[in-house]
Amino acid sequence: MRFLRNIFAILCIVSCVSVSCDEVKEYPWNPDWDQYEPDVEDDDSTDVEKPDTNQTEKPDTTVIPTPPPPPTPEPVVGKARMVWIDAAANFKDYANDKARIAEDMARIKETGFTAVIVDVRPTNSGVLFNSSTEPPLTMVDAWVGSSYKWLYRTADFDYLQAFIDAGKDVGLDVYASINTMVGGCECPYGLGTAGFLYDDPSKQSWASVVNTADGLVSTMDMGSGTKFLNPANDEVVAYLLDLLADLAAYDLDGIILDRCRYDDNELQSDFSDVSREKFESYIGEQLENWPGDIFAPGADNLTGNGTQMQKKWMEFRAKVIHDFVEKASERVHSVNPDIRFGAYVGGWYSSYYYSGVNWASPKYETSTYYKWASADYNEYGYADHCDIMIIGAYASTKSIYGSNEWTMQGFCKRAANLFADDVPFVGGPDIGNSSGFEKGGQGHLMPSIVDACINASTEGMFFFDLCHVKMYDYWDDIKTAFDEYLNKLQ
Repeated sequence: MRFLRNIFAILCIVSCVSVSCDEVKEYPWNPDWDQYEPDVEDDDSTDVEKPDTNQTEKPDTTVIPTPPPPPTPEPVVGKARMVWIDAAANFKDYANDKARIAEDMARIKETGFTAVIVDVRPTNSGVLFNSSTEPPLTMVDAWVGSSYKWLYRTADFDYLQAFIDAGKDVGLDVYASINTMVGGCECPYGLGTAGFLYDDPSKQSWASVVNTADGLVSTMDMGSGTKFLNPANDEVVAYLLDLLADLAAYDLDGIILDRCRYDDNELQSDFSDVSREKFESYIGEQLENWPGDIFAPGADNLTGNGTQMQKKWMEFRAKVIHDFVEKASERVHSVNPDIRFGAYVGGWYSSYYYSGVNWASPKYETSTYYKWASADYNEYGYADHCDIMIIGAYASTKSIYGSNEWTMQGFCKRAANLFADDVPFVGGPDIGNSSGFEKGGQGHLMPSIVDACINASTEGMFFFDLCHVKMYDYWDDIKTAFDEYLNKLQ
């Protein structure tokens, strides 16, 4: 009995010490505890046997395997989330400031973007990468404050390479875009002219010829604005292919063609002698009245759903752009087989024939759905020559969801149908356009915009443009929208 009571006494002392050194509590003996007495009689004289010090105990060599660590869960990446970085609009921030490029690329990554599309050739030509084809860009006209002004580049670091390096440092994919069928501009506000079409008189014949009410006029003689090249001109094509080969030498994730289309005068261009010769060869006959057999002077609309000749003309222009895209894809991939090649286009396919472009899959039977299309128009869809497409879903702030054109979601949904699985694409808004975004304050719409665009597009979404993200401080709003999208994937 003393054995159990001794143990109890020890426990009591320990308990007292742990509670307080100033107060000792008494614990009365409970008779019921007698049932736990050992069967052997307690003997105070029991000797304790000493261990044999001549024996060495062997250590336990049993190896207990260490369980493998739990697998690290794969990060939830989701679809691509891109932001466009226009050359002119962001020129004042990046043209001469390599550190600012790195700083903003880190901010872009923190916000949840996965890629950037860096414009390296604005509309007035001149490039922001090393090229043996075209001189470097040294000045652009940009909207600063309340007017257009010239901005100058005096730094000598490689602009594009700075974005590539900064992107790799933070884990962003880097795509480069060029304004394609352009060669200069006559700038507003009396700033003057810029671009190789002005600097090199031998190339002025490359400029687009417009069918005006006063006759055929070179775009060089039509006042201010961007000066487009004639896509049907073989010299233009060769020049641009060489330029793209220079660009493809960089360690880029992709190259995107912007403004790979006809002049902003749309149906009124191009009516140069080069285009006439090629069109007549295409249809197998000579026209007696050029361009009147196609369009009356100054006309910029179809006659009804389009005369037979007008439909052939639109078919021909779509072929011209198709053939250039096919050659451009081959040239880029001949330099870098792993680079992704594609184009930006506006999502308004139903009227994009105005720009001379069929960006759909050739499997999409355009004439089945649109009366303005010829039976062979679909043959010149170029989506199957691209690895990625960027769709401008440039609808208003009041038209985010929907199934039709001129809703953000609808632009993307319809593009998925038009591409017929030929090419993955991203679609997204212009968050600075004049349909609700132009004054800022639209951060609360970002979750809806992301939801509408990213889920309706096969590869992801993009925002145009970074300058607007910064101008209106949409960083946190976009991050919140991306986080909501990613949380739904968990």
